[in-house]
Amino acid sequence: MMRRVAFALCLLVLLAAGAGLAQTKPQKNTQPEPVFEPFKAEKSVEVGMFYLKKKNYDAAIERFLDAVRYKPGFARPHFLLGRAFEGKREWEEAIIHYNAYLEILPNADDAKKVRKKIASLHKKVAREKARKSQANRGG
Repeated sequence: MMRRVAFALCLLVLLAAGAGLAQTKPQKNTQPEPVFEPFKAEKSVEVGMFYLKKKNYDAAIERFLDAVRYKPGFARPHFLLGRAFEGKREWEEAIIHYNAYLEILPNADDAKKVRKKIASLHKKVAREKARKSQANRGG
């Protein structure tokens, strides 16, 4: 008899706890939403340029990505991201950011030069894929 009472009590406690959990609101995303902060974007570009000159590409990329978050539509960090990814020999990422730069500033003074750079990077990507394919075939 005592066991039945204890079992019933445990069951009630579990049901009550489950009902309480079901009524809780879903948690919001804990990451802060991007905030438009042009001053921070400019500072991030400055710091990124320092790292780019030192060939610390990972640190430069972090700073340039911060700049894009602080000021969406800011073309310069995309161009610089292209340069940093080129430095890391990550051609496809470089192409993405050079294209983003041209999307924001299609008539930039250096647009023709950037388009040539993108074409050159596409060739490098194709050569690298061909080389990897040949290596996988045992050639």
